Amino acid sequence: MPEVSRRGESMTQSPIRSLIPYARKAKSDGTHVYHLNIGQPDIETPKQALASLKSYDSKIVGYGNSEGVESLRETVKNYYCEHVSEISVEDIYVTTGASEAISFALFSCFDEGAEIIIPEPFYANYIGFSHVSGVSLVPVTSSIKDGFGLPDTSDIVARITPKTKAIFLCNPSNPTGNLYTKRELSAIAELVKKHDLFLIVDEVYREFCYDAEFYSVLKIDGIEDHVLVIDSISKVFSSCGSRIGFIVTRNEKLRNSILKYAQLRLCPPMIGQHMAESCFSDRKAYLDTVRAEYNSRRLYLYNRLSKMEGVKCYLPKAAFYIMTELPVDDTDHFCKWLLSDYRHNGATIMMAPGQGFYLSPDIGVKQVRIAFVLGLEPLGIAMDILENALKEYQGHTQHVAAIAQNLP
Repeated sequence: MPEVSRRGESMTQSPIRSLIPYARKAKSDGTHVYHLNIGQPDIETPKQALASLKSYDSKIVGYGNSEGVESLRETVKNYYCEHVSEISVEDIYVTTGASEAISFALFSCFDEGAEIIIPEPFYANYIGFSHVSGVSLVPVTSSIKDGFGLPDTSDIVARITPKTKAIFLCNPSNPTGNLYTKRELSAIAELVKKHDLFLIVDEVYREFCYDAEFYSVLKIDGIEDHVLVIDSISKVFSSCGSRIGFIVTRNEKLRNSILKYAQLRLCPPMIGQHMAESCFSDRKAYLDTVRAEYNSRRLYLYNRLSKMEGVKCYLPKAAFYIMTELPVDDTDHFCKWLLSDYRHNGATIMMAPGQGFYLSPDIGVKQVRIAFVLGLEPLGIAMDILENALKEYQGHTQHVAAIAQNLP
């Protein structure tokens, strides 16, 4: 039998989706699984976007421009110009989701062997993208003690080597819900100017900020040629399956490189782009409602977790995630146990084990990422399940340990 590639063999599995076989088995046995593991919003997609799909009247779904449909790029430009000056249509490319935007960014900015400094924990799929593109992520660890605030610039500087080509941020952060301030981003801007680095920022969750205003790196003067922003309609408009994302950069040479990769895949999804353009119409009322809903869930979740014995948490400032430390030795084992062995009134929960969001070894083994993408009622049931499961699991592990000690 032919051998598969070493590259494919060594690819890490997504920790966000690694427990899916356990969840499928639980569901096949009749168990209701509450999904807190993945950022799939339960909020309805904008009605005008869904209506646009029904009104799509082209006789042929043909190819479009590799850069994206011009009218969508113009719409996105106008959206950015409400917050950032001097953005042009030429600065915006449409991609097949933020995932493709990340791939295009890594392939266009870096040669193999380049190093990218990134605060951890971070979106776990960045590891796979870096692996495929042949670059190395160099982590700078943040702490749950301060809500995963940006590490000191001195810690970042200490990791800069001749191979360092960029700093990569996710702002607001997936998986922590942290929001970087203008002051913090300005300090990073000084670093990228001084060391002549790219600054890649994933801003997918920009519309979900609760306690402070969002500040985009596109607003910072003097680093225009250093900055590449990644965006998407997946979360903000609850349209994950449409697979429409964006790259925004004022660096003309970089855009020319990105275009070559865009041409290689021909064009982004045409029907998805048609839908995306409709998402931006009458968006303020929609986003205000959605933001208020997520904020209610955020406050409720924090209140429930704070009262659970042995649980360490913080109040996230943005996005719809919280990294939580549980009173267990290994959350990977705990999350599997929840799906395979634990039931509460015929139901259980699925969470994402924390270690998969770190590159540094032995960090995050007691943490989980919880996505508050369920309404208050199902979220309350999920928290009841978690609270009861923690009590039973601790008794279970103590029993197993006692048996092990008595073995001959």
